Amino acid sequence: MKSTRRDWLKLTGSAALAASLPRLLSAADADEPRFLRDYEQPMFDLPGQVKDPVRIASIELLKRGSSYFVRTRSTSGATGLVMTKQIEDFLPIFQNLVAPHFIGRDARDLESLVDSVYRANYKLAGLALWCPVAYCEQSAFDLLGRVARKPVGALLGGVIKSEIPVYLSGSARELSAEDEVAIYVRGLAATKARAVKFKIGGRMSQNLDAYPGRTDKLVRLAREQLGAQTILYADANGSYNAKKGIEVGKLLESLDFKFFEEPCPFEELEETRQVAAALKIPIAGGEQDGSLPRFQSMLQQRVVAIVQPDINYNGGLIRAKRVARLAEKLGRTIVPHNTQTGAASVNILQFASSTRNTGPFMEYPWRAPQQPVSWFTPDFTIVNGALRVPAGLGMGIEIDPDYLKGATVVATIDKPARGSATGSGSR
Repeated sequence: MKSTRRDWLKLTGSAALAASLPRLLSAADADEPRFLRDYEQPMFDLPGQVKDPVRIASIELLKRGSSYFVRTRSTSGATGLVMTKQIEDFLPIFQNLVAPHFIGRDARDLESLVDSVYRANYKLAGLALWCPVAYCEQSAFDLLGRVARKPVGALLGGVIKSEIPVYLSGSARELSAEDEVAIYVRGLAATKARAVKFKIGGRMSQNLDAYPGRTDKLVRLAREQLGAQTILYADANGSYNAKKGIEVGKLLESLDFKFFEEPCPFEELEETRQVAAALKIPIAGGEQDGSLPRFQSMLQQRVVAIVQPDINYNGGLIRAKRVARLAEKLGRTIVPHNTQTGAASVNILQFASSTRNTGPFMEYPWRAPQQPVSWFTPDFTIVNGALRVPAGLGMGIEIDPDYLKGATVVATIDKPARGSATGSGSR
């Protein structure tokens, strides 16, 4: 038979023992104020920017074709909407654990909400948790911006840039060295971009190349065909051990590449640190990471000079801004990882528009021009090497209502997480 705490106390016969048992203190009855680490300190006064509470009544997951959207609705009927990446891989976590945590809460408390949803689910921490958190957070930011009649960049500290220069990325190691260089020759001509990133190595490949000699041929051919005026970056996706990473890094230095991304597997911080210590070329990394203490350690131990959290994989705009703050305090640069274009890429533009210590270029995949997309505005065309930050309300994207009418509602979450309070969540 299952024993309860009360049964056990009866058996012990000790009221004093009952009083001595630990319990979870609230902020109100704690002897000391809640301890916040440096990277947890609040950054934005959202209640100061949005006058009245914005209670979240429901969060919906919509699907149209292969595209997914998260729509957040307030109790007053206002909505926020964002396009997602890869949420279909994490539906149970989104639907059962993450979205319910936001229901009934004041969207102005997003800074504390992204922390409390982590504490409620910390054993799941990783991309599968942080992507659903990011989409709920960004949808709520779109909602807040529309209520406040401000762009999200203004909510994130103020808009300081209206155009974001980009570097082109997105090619594949399946391509020959010649074909990959040819793609970017065309890409630079079409966009007038000034920088490009090439894939080298074999991707977590234990020093093996995609095919023998590809990396050496690729980087030399890139410099030859793109010229000295083009800024070149290289991404190894963890292909090398420290010794091989240093060898490849010296080749990149000789060709004046400006950063070397993930020379070693992302978990091998000591190997990456050895590469960084041996080379002059800045080492970049962090796209796989979703731990603020880990980012702090990477920066403090000089594992990376350029930190690259993915805004989705790392849990959203607030957590990306926290990484930026860590980097800024140490005089380092942040260049978020990005694999999205169009409506799904607006997060990196809102982030860059309000962040002082971004690099000279943000990552943006380049694909040959296709038919213009008619279901959302504004247009995301690279002009003179840059993208304009959408200046509309919230995230700045307007999606055709008729297009959304054709979407299927995959899930509607309108009940709070079991056992969670629906108070403000303020620190």
